[in-house]
Amino acid sequence: MMNPAFILILGALPIPFLGRPIRQAWLLALPVVAFWMAFGIDDGTYGQVAVFDYTLVTLRMDGLARVFCFIFLIAAFLGNLYCLNDDDPVQQVAANIYAGSAVGAVLAGDLITLFVYWELTAISSVFLILASGTEQARRAAMRYLIIQVGSGVLLLAGALIHVAATGEIGFNHFGLETTAGKVIFLAFGIKCAFPLLHNWLQDAYPEATVGGTVMLSAFTTKLAVYSLARGYAGTEILITIGATMTMFPIFYAVIENDLRRVLAYSLNNQLGFMVVGIGVGTELALNGTAAHAFTHILYKALLFMSMGAVLLRTGTCKGSELGGLYKTMPWTTGFCIVGAASISAFPLFSGFVSKSMILSALGHEGNWFAWAVLLFASAGVFHHSGIKIPYFAFFAHDSGRRPKEAPFNMLLAMGFTAFLCIGIGVYPDPLYAILPYAVDYHPYTSAHVINQLQLLLFSALAFTFLMTTGLYPPELKSTNLDFDWSYRRFLPCVIRWGGRMIAAADQGARRGLLHLLDEILRLVNRYSGVEGTFARTYPAGSMVFWAVGFLAVFLVLYFVG
Repeated sequence: MMNPAFILILGALPIPFLGRPIRQAWLLALPVVAFWMAFGIDDGTYGQVAVFDYTLVTLRMDGLARVFCFIFLIAAFLGNLYCLNDDDPVQQVAANIYAGSAVGAVLAGDLITLFVYWELTAISSVFLILASGTEQARRAAMRYLIIQVGSGVLLLAGALIHVAATGEIGFNHFGLETTAGKVIFLAFGIKCAFPLLHNWLQDAYPEATVGGTVMLSAFTTKLAVYSLARGYAGTEILITIGATMTMFPIFYAVIENDLRRVLAYSLNNQLGFMVVGIGVGTELALNGTAAHAFTHILYKALLFMSMGAVLLRTGTCKGSELGGLYKTMPWTTGFCIVGAASISAFPLFSGFVSKSMILSALGHEGNWFAWAVLLFASAGVFHHSGIKIPYFAFFAHDSGRRPKEAPFNMLLAMGFTAFLCIGIGVYPDPLYAILPYAVDYHPYTSAHVINQLQLLLFSALAFTFLMTTGLYPPELKSTNLDFDWSYRRFLPCVIRWGGRMIAAADQGARRGLLHLLDEILRLVNRYSGVEGTFARTYPAGSMVFWAVGFLAVFLVLYFVG
């Protein structure tokens, strides 16, 4: 049975050689064919390959893999449609290899196959950042590549330790009890943008191309979420990590001026909900994680699509330079609002039917502190993504810009995505039907709806109060750094300081050595030079006499002994 990942990976290779109309049809057909193949695969393991003493499982389909495989292929189709008019075959090849690698990793049944696809996602995705062509993008791409490849190296190291300890290469539950489990956990955590390991996301994603950011938002971090769900379900430390992930991006997103960076921070926030669900580890929590990953890919892609259309038409995504765009970009404005309502978990939108599952799972387990943190984080994401993004981009002050509406293919991609966001929110049963475990959950209870509406209402009132009183942080032309200050500012300073210290020590050592050699030569010349002490006091004849005398004494002693 052919792996659906191969359709995208191998199908991407002839893209540069196809004419534009055929290439466009080809780009749309690849994920459709791959989805059709994936839909027909029953649960089980396929594609087993014997390598030395181990058996690679290149295709494993089960409930958890299926939901991530489906949404990855849907995202690939929407991304290709959104970028359909881009005349950049290199970027199109990279995007489809990237999507195919993510699908392949989700379907991998062993650690070696997972590692191969893990690294392929890193290498292929970096071209989506480099394609921007700016020096800033190049630097961000190099930092991104180092971190992503480093994650793969850790994954390989953990796999080798695991194989040495157990003799098994299966990609199953690990836990944190073993050294291998800890190393692999760190590898997954880097790709999932754990706190203090997260800045590659805000650094790189906003520097990617208009379509590249849409593709990046769908695969890398959600592949890490899948991997954590596969290997570390029920690991309690993930609740703390996830709760932290939901909190800290809120404050940076509020003061951030670049709206694509705001969305990158909110991506961290939403990942935190999924990580908490994995940490809880119950069937309801894992269903909530898988469902939230599914809906998140859609509404986050929709928000990045709308901001990409704004960037394409205006040349900027700075909140301080936008406003009033609803007048000439009404469709993009409407689609952005749908994405904002979905990420904010408004009833009848997709985020509501998935996020509430995770909150309910926390309540069932009695973890009220984490529940309260996630509730506060829900209000925060409505504040910075649900309100700030559409408000500053399309409303707020009138920037005087009157750009054209987004191209038709972009509108079509946004329209399909918005339809799915609303459709899942109104009728979630088809999504619930493909979740890993049987679903006995009803999101539209009076308590759920009223609590969520109250939360959103008070968050909106807080935003209105801050704006009308002038307390809301102004949109300034600036670049905000958080922990990435450590390697974008502090570490270069340390390296430069260390370089200066080493150079100074080197120069001092050189001067000292030269001075020592000069003193030695001066001493030698003083006693053994042409006019030296030995040359004046002991002529050559005398030296020969003493040499013969010493030789004679040596010979006498030798024969006597």
